[in-house]
Amino acid sequence: MTFEDAVFTFFAAVLLGSAAMVVTIRNPVKSALFLVLAFVSAACLWMLLKAEFLAIVLVLVYVGAVMVLFLFVVMMIDVNLAVLRQGFADYLPVGGLVAVLMVAEIALAVGPKQFAAGRLAHAAAHVAHPHYSNTRALGILLYTTYVYPFEIAAVILLVAIIAAIALTMRRRPDTKYQDPARQVEVRAQDRMRIVKMRTEPKA
Repeated sequence: MTFEDAVFTFFAAVLLGSAAMVVTIRNPVKSALFLVLAFVSAACLWMLLKAEFLAIVLVLVYVGAVMVLFLFVVMMIDVNLAVLRQGFADYLPVGGLVAVLMVAEIALAVGPKQFAAGRLAHAAAHVAHPHYSNTRALGILLYTTYVYPFEIAAVILLVAIIAAIALTMRRRPDTKYQDPARQVEVRAQDRMRIVKMRTEPKA
């Protein structure tokens, strides 16, 4: 076994172990942290396959942004684990069947023929040039061959952002709004009145 095979086996074992802990551990915060470990291990596997750009994007986007958001949400909300466990046995057969089908599909998609330590040398043979840059090659392909699909996707995302802002900022008839200009013009004597009342004598 070469050094690359040993490193691949180590990170693959860590990835499988952390993925199993994500779905089996009861604490949601620890589950999210194990998911972070799974993402980092997957990024290391991408590095071994000479896909540096995908590895960096996986760490920056998922670990640095998405998982941080997940952790904040999980820690801020009060998750009632007793309610979540109700009816678990009723859905166990269906969930087990779905899990078996997903494992079979993953095994077919990323099995030893498509994704294994033995293919590292084959992947490295295409990038043996000392000045090869994975990010540069991806950028050239993205802005030449796939420039129109890339621009269409950018326009769709821009429209989605504008639509989300418009839906959030639209005026609803049953919603109360405040006018800052009228609030600034308010004087104390307009809102408060001092009334002098005669005191009652002690009994």
